[in-house]
Amino acid sequence: MPLQVQGRVLASRRAGAYTAMTLVAPGIPELTRPGHFVALQVGGPESSMLLRRALAVYGVSVGGSHGGTVDIVFSVHGKGTAWLAERRAGDAVDVVGPLGRPYRLPTGPVTATLVGGGYGSAPLLPLATALVARGCRVDVVLGAGSADRLFGVREAERLAMTTAVTTDDGSAGVRGRVSDVLPQVLARSSSDVVYACGPMAMLRAVAEQAAAHGVPSQVAVEESMACGIGVCMTCVLPVRGADGQTRMVRSCVEGPVFLGDRVRWDAVGTVPPDALGAPPLTPTTGGT
Repeated sequence: MPLQVQGRVLASRRAGAYTAMTLVAPGIPELTRPGHFVALQVGGPESSMLLRRALAVYGVSVGGSHGGTVDIVFSVHGKGTAWLAERRAGDAVDVVGPLGRPYRLPTGPVTATLVGGGYGSAPLLPLATALVARGCRVDVVLGAGSADRLFGVREAERLAMTTAVTTDDGSAGVRGRVSDVLPQVLARSSSDVVYACGPMAMLRAVAEQAAAHGVPSQVAVEESMACGIGVCMTCVLPVRGADGQTRMVRSCVEGPVFLGDRVRWDAVGTVPPDALGAPPLTPTTGGT
């Protein structure tokens, strides 16, 4: 079960185009696994901003003099994240976590390829650490629109056997997208599994390329989450179950990590007519 704690900011810094923040959140680090996220209250106790902000965890520290810390990274998109970026050491932040279902780890040593887009690389960094600790070979592909929107390149280079970097504008690494270099990485490494996190279009391309190489994939989706605990149903997407039936599932509870070949990428943002519980089609009238 997730915890709700009155946390506080331990440190905040700029990381290229992003803000990286360490929060003291006792009890949460011990429960957190790669792929989990936390939901933060923004605006303060008197704010009209009722919805929390869901943010991936890229590091934890258990115990110590601060009682456990959680590292997050985010980009300012609106009033809520702008408020959060202005917090300084000692400021209070209400934290709920860990939330969601994390990545599934292999039971033995495998060769894994990790693919991140922008600050979607955040949950992949603790995942890489966990995989290396299990004797796995790790190869990493990181991409972003520009060099300042890459995150975790140095950490990836420290952990991975190889690290490939792409940017849309060519300001770092190879000019292009992660999908431009991923096939070569998969072929060279003979990868057994692909893990990914980033924009939905990127995840679709990664899942399709992994499937084309006969490699299973796990993807952490970036659907908008309002409550983070499965109540509001704003983050649903169509996913096939093991029985082949499509269901509208909640990214925040049943995800954010899904098997890449189970997501109905062509129907994301809709309710497919063959989904369980979908409204019946209205019969057409007239014509032949």
